[in-house]
Amino acid sequence: MKEAADTSSADTGGADAGHHPAACDGALARAFGFLGKRWNGVILATLQHGPLGYAELRRAVEGISDSVLSERLSELSAAGLTLREVEPGPPVTVRYRLTPDGTALMPILSELAGWASRHLPAAPAASRRGGR
Repeated sequence: MKEAADTSSADTGGADAGHHPAACDGALARAFGFLGKRWNGVILATLQHGPLGYAELRRAVEGISDSVLSERLSELSAAGLTLREVEPGPPVTVRYRLTPDGTALMPILSELAGWASRHLPAAPAASRRGGR
């Protein structure tokens, strides 16, 4: 049995014997399942420029409804990518910002956006509006 594992490792170009492609595919599927969910990546990219209040974020993310924005912000917060900060008032102010984990995604999202600009056709204006 050990011999089969050694051969498998050699077939992967000397990759670590602990490397399992199926596990990597699962991680990538989870990443795209979460970040590919409509608006998540856009919200994160919008927050890369600094903290924003809810209304500012709503205006910056054109086409998102209040209920979807609220739901996505909760998901991003639960995933540890954004932080909801409440500043006592009056008036009470709520701002959203990236956490260090959210900030760590910015180079990846930037690379993905660059790739899309170079390789994917631009969407017609009508298809960029609305939707969930």
